Parts: sequence; structure tokens; C-alpha cells
Amino acid sequence: MPAMACCVDPAAANFPPAYAAAAAAVGPGSLTGLLIPPPTSHVEACHWSPTCSSELYKVDGWGAPYFAVNGSGNISVRPHGASTLPHQEIDLLKIVKKVSDPKSSGGLGLQLPLIVRLPDVLKNRLESLQSAFEYAVQSQGYEAHYQGVYPVKCNQDRFVVEDIVKFGSPFRFGLEAGSKPELLLAMSCLCKGNPEALLVCNGFKDAEYISLALVARKLALNTVIVLEQEEELDLVVDLSKRLSVKPIIGVRAKLRTKHSGHFGSTSGEKGKFGLTTTQILRVVKKLEQAGMIDCLQLLHFHIGSQIPSTALLADGVGEAAQIYCELVRLGAQMRVIDIGGGLGIDYDGSKSTDSDISVGYTLGEYAAAVVQAIRFVCDRRSIKHPIICSESGRAIVSHHSVLIFEAVSASVYESPTMTSLGFQYFVDSLSDEAQADYMNLYSAAIRGDSENCLIYADQLKQRYVDQFKEGSLGIEQLAAVDGLCDVISKSIGAPDPVRTYHVNLSVFTSIPDFWGIGQLFPIVPIHRLEQKPSVKGILSDLTCDSDGKIDKFIGGESSLPLHELEGDGGTGTGKYYLGMFLGGAYEEALGGLHNLFGGPSVVRVSQSDGPHSFAVTRAVPGPSCADVLRVMQHEPELMFETLKHRAEECCNGNGNGISALANSLAKSFRNMPYLVANSAASSSCSLTAAAMNNNGFYYCNEEDEYNAAADSATTAGEDEWSYCYA
Repeated sequence: MPAMACCVDPAAANFPPAYAAAAAAVGPGSLTGLLIPPPTSHVEACHWSPTCSSELYKVDGWGAPYFAVNGSGNISVRPHGASTLPHQEIDLLKIVKKVSDPKSSGGLGLQLPLIVRLPDVLKNRLESLQSAFEYAVQSQGYEAHYQGVYPVKCNQDRFVVEDIVKFGSPFRFGLEAGSKPELLLAMSCLCKGNPEALLVCNGFKDAEYISLALVARKLALNTVIVLEQEEELDLVVDLSKRLSVKPIIGVRAKLRTKHSGHFGSTSGEKGKFGLTTTQILRVVKKLEQAGMIDCLQLLHFHIGSQIPSTALLADGVGEAAQIYCELVRLGAQMRVIDIGGGLGIDYDGSKSTDSDISVGYTLGEYAAAVVQAIRFVCDRRSIKHPIICSESGRAIVSHHSVLIFEAVSASVYESPTMTSLGFQYFVDSLSDEAQADYMNLYSAAIRGDSENCLIYADQLKQRYVDQFKEGSLGIEQLAAVDGLCDVISKSIGAPDPVRTYHVNLSVFTSIPDFWGIGQLFPIVPIHRLEQKPSVKGILSDLTCDSDGKIDKFIGGESSLPLHELEGDGGTGTGKYYLGMFLGGAYEEALGGLHNLFGGPSVVRVSQSDGPHSFAVTRAVPGPSCADVLRVMQHEPELMFETLKHRAEECCNGNGNGISALANSLAKSFRNMPYLVANSAASSSCSLTAAAMNNNGFYYCNEEDEYNAAADSATTAGEDEWSYCYA
């Protein structure tokens, strides 16, 4: 006997076959025996473990050596990379707990979403890049050194830039600026850096920009003005004479070598920046005529971000090395070849050479290819080896920042239940055409024909939709046929529908590159990874915009494996935290204010020897509603007074009512725009209010060497936490 017929509810035994089978479908019975389910794979059958989650989310591919899944099923940070000792690993969930718990419980009371900055990771990235080039220089007998700069456009945050200058000082690491405000911050930061560190001035320039760069030269900063346009040279010559400053000049060359990926639009002869060979020759001639040919000392080029392979890299560097040698031949006092950016990040862990989100090389292989290409050309031309400079911003800062946000609810697909008598009424209400579809559906089920089951179920559903639109069908009947079709789909092994997880985040503010250019980042639950995820989901943000969602993920996936939210109906009484990784470059600077959702809260977390291996050395609440309103030229104080006046009018002189409304309005202005859990609302309000009174900053004083004096707070039944706040 076919499986469907075996599932009839006894209460429906006196119905006709079609009634009985359908009653089984949506009533007390089940269609689970309709077809034999597909065999369970070995991976599904095995006991789930954190290791299984690590493989599922490819953590070892994109995260090594800085991120891993620990034995508790949480994402942990290895702040010193491969050199991190087991007791130095930092559990991200513990950071979230420390930061978001109310102050009364020993936490900092900050609201999510949250950016966790990891200066130890930043330091390790700098040191790893430097070590890779030093090894390549020494192993290949290269007769100059590597001296990198950080392009501040990647992340202009004050503490990120200051950390890079401090951590890079032992090896003369400098900064690159592409605008006047970036130049100002670079000048200020490099006053505390190595005096030999380069300050590379890129971007389009006017007289004010060039004057500022010359002032930097007067301030004994090792400043290089890179010509992006031929016309800039006239300004440099004229202003340097007026200010009595001898400039150091570089030229940016347009190479023939072109990066074919998304990020290659700035490369090639038609690129946005740089000079053609004809223009470079005219620059050399003008400098000779001005008696300033000795000022030309640097050649810059940029193949494009995310260079996928060392073959493309070596081709471009080799071409640039030829131009460098030609400039030496023409009399320029060349010293530095600046290979620009392009050192890529493996966002998906695939190690692919044919992808915009992956690269097929290591840091060591990248450095070796650069050094070899330059050495080969210079040796053949008998030219002294130049200092090698790179502007590897993405590779330096991407890993040091983690965006953490919460899934607050999820769409729930539940088939409505129906008694046998209710189902009889349902079938009786079918039109003649719908009755025919239903009988076809039943016959297909008897035959075990799953493909036609779905076809007839869809036809039945569409007829009901048409009748509902005509007004001849009630919403209860429409829901009943939806339930019937859902149960049939599940019973024949059709994939569960992809569910939508609503996250407390704005994609436009915190992950703008996903919306703007389709950039993919690894997104992973930061806890519960000892459990097998049972749901496929996409992420929908808080904005009133259909683009405010994440529905593409690394590995070419259109959904993300997720866990059921704890609590009834997908409302999630328990917390479910997700992390977006490798987003430390560009995302913060590019983020907008769509729907007036401001930026996340930010904490700076360093590895320490405390019981939880970390100390929060700086904490900044995210912008309040008042803050984001000011950005759009509104005046929150005046708005509050207007609303308070309206409250006085509406409350008819009720002093208590006016006071309560005024307090509620004031809290709304002081709170972040994001959702706040009811239990945390009170502490969040008090924190943001205090933050506004302190110009929005919560932090501890950091003395030389960034040795923060960490306080300790002990709460009943909890381990001791190490943290610092003011």
C-alpha cells in the first residue's frame, strides 16, 4: 500500500479516499512516509563538533592564523597569529558579554552592533609583512631594503593610524595620504614616528594640498609629492620656490599591465590615475629646465587591489622596474620604487587565482615575486637596487577588526493544523477545477510520483490564490492550502525554504561594499558552533530598503547555515550573535546613514594575562539618534523643546504626565538608533547619556607603550574580568 494511504488519521476513516488522505496531510497525521528520504551523508550522520563547524564555515581557510573555533564552540582570536599560545587565545563571546552586560553586572553596558578592534592582530600583520620582505631581500641578495607605508584611506580611525605608526617605527613604516585631511592626520601622526618613515602624497592636488606637503617637508617629515597629473608639476615647482623648500618628487606611471578583475579599473593605459610614458618624458624635461631633476626620486604605480596571482604581480613590477631604470638613465636621482597596493586578502579561503575575493599566494610568495622581478631588471641594466615601498592597506588592517551583531528574530514557516472535520469542509469548498487538481495530487501521491505531486500542489495553490484575489475565498482557506502544500513539500524531501534572519544592523552603514560592489565577507555565528546548524538563512537588516539584506555568501552560497533561535516562534529569547570578519579596511569610511542608522559601538581589546586573556582598553558607544540627526543639519535640542512644548499642550497641565513624556523623549534622543532589548534599555540609556556628557567617549588613559591600567570587576557567581573604562 502506498505510504500516503498509510498515514490516514483514524478520525477520517469514513471519508472518501481523497478526504482521508488530505486529512492526513494537514490534520493529526503526516505525509512523512510519502517518499523514502534521501540517504544521510556521512558528515550529517557523524556526531557534530566544533571541528565540523570550522570546516563548514571554512574558518581555517579565511581565518588562519588569527581566528579559529575553540573547544567550547565559540570563535576565538589568536592575537599573535601562529605564535599565539593556548592561554593567550581570546573568546569573542566573552568580549561581547563583557561589553554588552549592564554596568551593574560588571559589564560596560554598550549596545550592539559592535566593532571589536584587535591591535595585537594589527601589530602581527605589520610584522609579518615586514618579515616577508626582509626574508626575500636577504635570501635573494637584494642590495636595498623594504620600507612600507599604510594608505590611511583604508581606515582613518585615529587609533588604527597611531598604532601603525607606533608598531611600524622600528622598521621605518610610514603613511600614504590621498587628500588634504588625510595629509593633516598623517603629518600629525608621523611626528611621533620614525624620522626616516615615508609620507607619500597621492591623489589629485591643488595649490593648497601641495603647499601643505611642502610644509610637511619643512617640518622634517620625509615627504614625497607623487604627480598624478602632469599639470601638478608646475604648481610644485612654483610653490617650492616661494616657500624655499626643496621637494622630493615622485611620478605615478600608467602601466600597460592590466588587472582584469573588478579592482583593476585603475590599471592599464586607460586607468584613472598616473602619467603615460609621453607625459613622464615631459616631466623629466621640465625638471631639467628648472634645475630640479635631482628632486625626482620615486616611481609609483598601482596594478589594482586584490591582485590574484604572483604571475600578474611579477609582470607589472617588471614593467615598472624598466621605467625606473629608464628614469635613472635620463638623469633622475631615483631611490624608491613604490609598487602601490594590491596585496590581496583570501576572503573565502579558496586560495584561488581566478577570483576577486581570493588570492593564490602567501605573504612570503608575494614579497619574493616583487623582489625577484625588480632585482632581475636592475641587475640586467646594471642599476643600483632601489628601496622597495608598498601601500598594502587592505592586507594590514582587514584582519584586526570584527563586526559583531545580533539576530533578533527569524521568519517562521509553520503549516497550519486542521481537524478532520475541518478538512472535510475545506475539500467541500473546492471549485470543480480545484477538485480536479486535488484528485490529480492524490493520484500522484498514490503512485509515489513526487515530481507531479509538487506540480499539482502548485496548481491547486494558484487556483486558491486566484479565487482569493476575486474575493470568493476566505483567508482561512488560503492558509489551509498553503499548509497542505508545505506539508507535501516536506514529505517528499523538498528542501526547507530559506529563512530570513532579521539582524540588528544596517548593511548600508556597516557593510557598504556588499551593497555597492557585491564584496563578500566571511560571516559566521560566533558561538553555538558545537551544535549542528539546522537552518539555511539570509540576513535582513533594519533599514526600510529591499537592498538591505545579505543573500550571497563566500563559497558561492545563496544562504548561510544557521541555528534555530532560542525561544518560541523564532523571537529568540536567547542571544544569537554573528560576526563579519576581514572587514577592517574601507567599510567604516564608506558607511552611510541610510534610515539614519549610525555606526556601531567600538571597543579596543588587547591580549592580557588576566583570567579571560583580554582587556578592553577603550570603549566608545555608537552615535546616538541626536548625533545622526545633527549630521543631517537637524537640531536635536530644538526638536526636543518643540516636542516637550507639544507634550505640555496635550497633557493639560498634568505635571507627572509631562515629566514622563519629556524623560521618554530625552532618552530617545540619547539612545542609539538600533534595537535595544527590554532588559538592557535602562542601562543603555544611562550609558549613552553619560557618553554624550563626555563627548561620546568611554576610554582609559593609555600611557607610553599603550600599557593600559586595567581595572577588575567581580560579580557574584562569575569569574573575574579584566577591563578598563572611565
